[in-house]
Amino acid sequence: MNSFEFKKDTLVLKDELTIINAEAFLNFVSANISSIKKENKFSIDLANLRTIDSAGVAAIDQVIDSLKKSSIETKITNASEKVQNSLTAFSSLELTGKDFVKPRKLGYFEGLGDKGFNFFDNVKYFIYLAADMFFWGVVGIFSKKGQRKGEFVVQSNLIGVNALPIVGLISFLVGFILSLQSAQQLRSFGANIFIVDLIAISMTREMGPLMTAIILAGRSGSAIASEIATMKISEELDALKTMALNPIKYVVLPKLYAMTIATPLLTIFADIIGIMGGFLIGITYLKLSPTAFVDRMAHVMVLKDIITSVVKSFVFAWLITIVGVFFGLRAKGGAGGVGRSTTASVVTAIFMVIVADSILGLLFY
Repeated sequence: MNSFEFKKDTLVLKDELTIINAEAFLNFVSANISSIKKENKFSIDLANLRTIDSAGVAAIDQVIDSLKKSSIETKITNASEKVQNSLTAFSSLELTGKDFVKPRKLGYFEGLGDKGFNFFDNVKYFIYLAADMFFWGVVGIFSKKGQRKGEFVVQSNLIGVNALPIVGLISFLVGFILSLQSAQQLRSFGANIFIVDLIAISMTREMGPLMTAIILAGRSGSAIASEIATMKISEELDALKTMALNPIKYVVLPKLYAMTIATPLLTIFADIIGIMGGFLIGITYLKLSPTAFVDRMAHVMVLKDIITSVVKSFVFAWLITIVGVFFGLRAKGGAGGVGRSTTASVVTAIFMVIVADSILGLLFY
């Protein structure tokens, strides 16, 4: 969709006007200059313009100057304070407050309705995106057409192999601290052996998959969001479409497959390392023998615990990927938009992982 359009005697600008699309803006105005000259008064509506740089300001200056030579009075309307500051700072026409028409403030219910509309629009887009990714994810298994060769291996290394050290360290410390905090209470009642029950069940059912997902949300989810946001803002995704390449298949699928394979493996690794942290406390602080610890763990753990851990990791992997892609595709506003999308993706992914963990916990137990 174009970032600029004519509505009677008004030129409406949307999203951004920067060096990337300033020339296209001038070409658009030149092509429609005849319709402008039929009006005695003209306005440039910047209500939906979020970002403008010096090149964008220069383009607006050129349009205003051209209209002024044709004796057409031009006003800039509904510009936000941020956009007004950019215009006054970079404009060569020495714009003042008289050249701006202040935007009308939305009423309480108008603002509430606008927020509600945006929320449901985002929910709808999220559902469509999830369905699209699921469809191409299944189709992509059988057809490699439109996918980058070797990208799955690259993404698997970035998401899975490179995350092993931090996942292992965090999981060991979680298991170690969880056992240490519980050991004193268990020793008071002579129930030292039950440290095995606590650490084995808690790591496999909850802490292993949850901590792995949170680490991946902050590490890999943010990388996915920032990469796709950068491609969106620099119009690389549009370039892929012009070459008849589906961005979901070409860019997203390798990340989705890598996350789907790597997350369960990292979760199992986290479970084992976390239990090792508890094992260390058990044989040192609680004076348990290694044989007693291993025998008790074999007695306590059941197959359902392992299945629960793996199923949760699959769900978390998809959530993290979909959220990262969602915020990447919704990015707007240049470099600042990339930062905002990345931050929002991490916060939302962690929130959704915790909510999903609660729901799955209720379903399984």
